[in-house]
Amino acid sequence: MSPVNPFEDAATARVVIDDAGTLQEWGEGARRLLGHPAADVVGRPAAELLADGGEGTPPGSGDDRWSGTLALRHRDGHTVSVWVLATRTEPEDGGPGAWLAVSPLDTGPAQPDDPLIRAALTQSPCATMIFDHRLRLRGVNDAMARLMRLPADRVRGLRATDLSGRPQNAELERHMEQVLATGRRYDMHTHMKAPGESRAHPWLARIAPLTDGGQVRGVCVSAHDFTEQHLARERLHLVNEASARIGTTLDVTRTAQELADVCVPTLADFVSVDLLDPPECGGEPVGVPAPPVGLRRSAHRSITPGCPEAVAEPGQLAVYPAGSPQAESLLAGHAIVAAVPSGDPELRRKWDPVRLQRVVDLGIHSVMSVPLQARGTTLGVAVFIRYRRPYPFSHDDVLLAEDVTARAAVCIDNARRYSRERETTLTLQRSLLPRSLSSTAAVEVASRYLPAASSGVGGDWFDVIPLSGMRVAMVVGDVVGQGIQASATMGRLRTAVRTLADIDLPPDELLTHLDDLVVRLSEESGGDGTGEVGATCLYAVYDPVSRRCTLARAGHPPPVLIPPDGPPRQVELPSGPPLGVGGLPFESAELELREGTVLSFYTDGLVKGRERDADAGRELLCESLTPSPGSLDATCDRILHALLPPGGAADDVALLLARPRGLPPDQVATWDIPADPALVAPIRKQVLDQLSAWRLLEASFTAELVVSELVTNAIRYGAPPIRLRLIHDATTLICEVSDTSHTAPHLRRAKTWDEGGRGLLLVAQLTQRWGSRHTPSGKTIWAELALIEEV
Repeated sequence: MSPVNPFEDAATARVVIDDAGTLQEWGEGARRLLGHPAADVVGRPAAELLADGGEGTPPGSGDDRWSGTLALRHRDGHTVSVWVLATRTEPEDGGPGAWLAVSPLDTGPAQPDDPLIRAALTQSPCATMIFDHRLRLRGVNDAMARLMRLPADRVRGLRATDLSGRPQNAELERHMEQVLATGRRYDMHTHMKAPGESRAHPWLARIAPLTDGGQVRGVCVSAHDFTEQHLARERLHLVNEASARIGTTLDVTRTAQELADVCVPTLADFVSVDLLDPPECGGEPVGVPAPPVGLRRSAHRSITPGCPEAVAEPGQLAVYPAGSPQAESLLAGHAIVAAVPSGDPELRRKWDPVRLQRVVDLGIHSVMSVPLQARGTTLGVAVFIRYRRPYPFSHDDVLLAEDVTARAAVCIDNARRYSRERETTLTLQRSLLPRSLSSTAAVEVASRYLPAASSGVGGDWFDVIPLSGMRVAMVVGDVVGQGIQASATMGRLRTAVRTLADIDLPPDELLTHLDDLVVRLSEESGGDGTGEVGATCLYAVYDPVSRRCTLARAGHPPPVLIPPDGPPRQVELPSGPPLGVGGLPFESAELELREGTVLSFYTDGLVKGRERDADAGRELLCESLTPSPGSLDATCDRILHALLPPGGAADDVALLLARPRGLPPDQVATWDIPADPALVAPIRKQVLDQLSAWRLLEASFTAELVVSELVTNAIRYGAPPIRLRLIHDATTLICEVSDTSHTAPHLRRAKTWDEGGRGLLLVAQLTQRWGSRHTPSGKTIWAELALIEEV
């Protein structure tokens, strides 16, 4: 069906008048009514058609619709009294506006004769219009006449676009044409302001075909105010949005911002979220503080860029006095819709003058304050403000705000609990890690530890342990899991490693003992001993005298070696099983480290990521180590910057860089000792001569006694061959006596009449540390003396 030009319809008089009062269009119905052809009137003032002394006043420029009776002059000179409806039309191209004036000439047949049918049609509470197949209005009931504010008997014969120039009427006419053509009902949803009302409402226009003998004769349009259903749908949508968008992270500030973002502009024009500061000692807040209440701004959101409503900035502490919406809702424990202090001097006195000025400047007329409560604890308050919307908060708005803020409060409480537990775990983790790694004569070190950015703190650890004979042990490990349990397990393993290292176990044997410990921890935790508690570990021992390093690993990534004159490379080590598997052996490997070599130990959180696998991460690590490391601290920072994303790693990261140092040969002296007690005195003389050459005479007395005792014990209780070795650096002198016996001495308290048993007690009293370690060929007894090098 092709569209019909309404100006060719002779049943309705239609004219278009511009703002200057000039006739722009003249329809066939107007010619039929007044007799003037279009050529005679188009372009002339419309006022010339008014009869002298006629009734009625044409529309004024301040209205968008006018209706009334006008006395018009016919072409033959007589006066015609006509009811006219004039509506303002705005062209889509932004040109000048105009007025459409219409008057129905053929009003169609009268209402049905049956009084009951007539009463049902006219008195139905549903606003209804009937259009014929030419889309001319055949009748409206009383409800529709009241809605349009037009007389029902005057509008018959008009089209929908004659009743109003709004786009919704043109859309309605298009859909009616569609229903006439298809015979299928159509529901049109729109948002418009009814005549005489201050604000727009959502409407549902139900367009149904009217048939007679199977042929569509017209359409019936019934209008329904869809406000309640629309608001209910908006509220349900807001609740769904709150469920999906609030609490996406375990960050308090982010969660508060998500609450504000969800509610603007759906529920309010401005939303602020202020939270109570948690107690300094931790734990839950105790009750609600009496006003004035100090709240810290956590987030806010406005429909206006720049948030001109905000008095406090995020992170700023604001104090709210008694009588303020924030303080009142916290004390009441429920939402309140606060009265805006327009002229009440008592209310104006209670409000902050700066906030009161914002109320005046922006025209804020409705304020709703809702306390944030979760698990019986008050966390803060959310404030909702309206000034763009002309209507205040309703009871349904209060219920909706309470529902959304209750969901947000639980998420904020979860975030706070997580933050508190994370901080506790992190404090435990840092307390179990070494506070500082002091460089020794054997190795220069630098380290970094970073907790996971978004998940719980894990069990990564590292350590540098001084051993006897100037040697040093370096260890890095990773406990499976996260949280306090993982940190506690890490602490137990680190302590165990230090204990096992103190008895100088080789790396492979140390990992075997550590594996047994993890199996026992798994059994104690209620598991089956096959992985309830798991960990990986890498243990290395470096001897600065021989410049050799012995390493073994238990499921841990091998270190990266940076030689002084070549590219970085991964150290090839036997791959031992992770700790906790039990029953499988560990193997060690030995390599010689030249001066200037750097070893990089790390956990897999450094090389693994969401966007790359471990192999790609190791390649990136080698690239970041390509320039030969100068400052180890600077190299650590460069590695973290190159490998970790801006937001932090998904897992804990432990990094340990070590630059081994060799001990010069002139700082080591060695003697083979014959198994003859008579030769102890000459040996003491040789030791004194060596100390004099080293300019360490201040330690000669103590060193002479220690050497004499250790050598005598080795001759008396050990097995040849026997060897004495002295090692020194700037602060320490080490005396070592080795033999092939595997029997280790023990410190004991000698009785009064015992002839022996006092030598080791004397050594223990005169030295900083002493001990024994097993070697492949026997044992070594060692003692360390503190000294100040002579200058």
